[in-house]
Amino acid sequence: MSENQNQPVQTVNAAQLGDLTRSELKQLETKEKTAMEKTLETVTLALPVVCGIVALLEYLLLPNYARNYDPFTYVYVLCAFIAAYIIYLAVGVIRRKAGNFATYEKVHYRAPLFAALFLFLAVYDYLTLKTGTLTQPFVPCMNFILNAFLKDYMMLIDCTINTLKLLFIGYTIGVSLGLVTGITCGYSKKARYWVDPVIKFLGPIPTSTWVPVTMVVAGSLFGGAVFIIALGSWFAVTVASMTGIGNVDKDFFEAAETLGASKRQMVFRVAIPHAMPSILQGCTQAMSSSCVALMIAEMLGVKSGLGWYMTWQSGWASYDKMFAALFVICFIFTIVTKCLERIKRHVLRWQNGGEK
Repeated sequence: MSENQNQPVQTVNAAQLGDLTRSELKQLETKEKTAMEKTLETVTLALPVVCGIVALLEYLLLPNYARNYDPFTYVYVLCAFIAAYIIYLAVGVIRRKAGNFATYEKVHYRAPLFAALFLFLAVYDYLTLKTGTLTQPFVPCMNFILNAFLKDYMMLIDCTINTLKLLFIGYTIGVSLGLVTGITCGYSKKARYWVDPVIKFLGPIPTSTWVPVTMVVAGSLFGGAVFIIALGSWFAVTVASMTGIGNVDKDFFEAAETLGASKRQMVFRVAIPHAMPSILQGCTQAMSSSCVALMIAEMLGVKSGLGWYMTWQSGWASYDKMFAALFVICFIFTIVTKCLERIKRHVLRWQNGGEK
């Protein structure tokens, strides 16, 4: 009788466990932390605030080596970063008390990186503005860079829009053609026979080598830049797609053929899904090569864009504006890469056990 009474309880528990996320299951398996571990966790979370205050005090208290115009711009930005981290930490703590540990774990994981960022800003300011070890104006301090961005932000926004337009046009064309070429060559030996020598011939040639030829042959500078970006993207996606489909187990094709699948179904239901990790990795590599090709093309040809802006400002010895554009480039490309990684994780969520 007791055995029959316990059985429904076990069934309910199993159903409840099935509804838990991987993070919640991990928390159930985690042992109670010792006093030392809790102290270390608290210190880790507080470290970015401490390092941010150190960077702020370094900027305000140490004497300047060179004249510093509009000095409080950097102070405002630094305080905004510290406040943003405190809010981020507070949200993580509140959600943890409510039973959601994901945000808190992200804060704890990223806290050392945030602390290192604040320390880097302090060291960079010390080497530029405070001691002149890094010679100004060739290596401007962060306050100069921020003021340059505020003075010329409208032009930087316009150049950013033109850069993104050029990037995504070339990237979209290259990835689309690369998918068609790679999937066709990966599935068809006849197509691979003709395309493989072309890939082996073009592969070792750097993208920058095509810039002079393209700028002469192309009808416009914009079209030539699009071709250079598309060429690098096409090569990366073609090789990744072809390799991914070539590595699909032949037993899958034989099983699909036995079940009466058509060639179209074997391509779209068998080959592409199993090769998707390689294809998405090729798309990520294509974005990296596109960014490099984009900067080269803009510096040598087009009349607007962040690469063009950097070349123009360096010609006038406006290195603070050149560094401002460099930081915008790093920020934009980081966001684009993060978006691609999110898409990749969403498409390949089955690899993580279908995490919710």
